[in-house]
Amino acid sequence: MVATAAACAPAAEHAEDKVPAAVMVSKQPSETLSTLFEEALPNVRGKTFTSAIVDFPPAARAVPHRHGNAFVYAYVLEGNVRSQLEGGPMRTYHQGENWVEPPGAHHILTENTSQSESAKLLVIFISNTGDELKVADPPR
Repeated sequence: MVATAAACAPAAEHAEDKVPAAVMVSKQPSETLSTLFEEALPNVRGKTFTSAIVDFPPAARAVPHRHGNAFVYAYVLEGNVRSQLEGGPMRTYHQGENWVEPPGAHHILTENTSQSESAKLLVIFISNTGDELKVADPPR
């Protein structure tokens, strides 16, 4: 549709200046993960402890993902976060609440429920040393 609109536009106009509003797509905000601490566990060979803060701007949603073979603990520091693991119920967690994810879990929904306030999680990972902490599902 954009190509058609650009082809029909007069030569003096630039296509990028005249994209119809219906064609413009706003990107869903996403979360950011900031590692606080990471260290190999001295008493459990091959495992690493990582703590991180995950910030969700208003209306932010994470893409469906996995945390490899990591055990995950999440604690809501601020706001409200809706979460669902594949095969489990959807639940909204409020400040002070927490959940765990078993190794290999498929996290199909994680989102800030507020359109105007940020949400923040403290997340602890016990992972295989060297593994990525988050692997997004492939695009459909």
